[in-house]
Amino acid sequence: MTDADFNLMLEILKRLQADMAEAKRDIAAIRVEMAAMGQQLAGLTAAVYSGKTEMDDLRRRVERIERRLDLTDAPH
Repeated sequence: MTDADFNLMLEILKRLQADMAEAKRDIAAIRVEMAAMGQQLAGLTAAVYSGKTEMDDLRRRVERIERRLDLTDAPH
């Protein structure tokens, strides 16, 4: 192997190493973004279930009020 071949191979390996380092940085950034998205999804899920619970509570209260007032829907 000549010095030119060795230098060419060394240059190629350096480029590969730089590309690998860039890919690692990109993957790390993607992981951070995915973690943030997971936290946002968890927050949205909690908000949806909280709203559902509140709606269920309101539905039960309305049903109880209707029973106390003896309100019923007219038959069709």
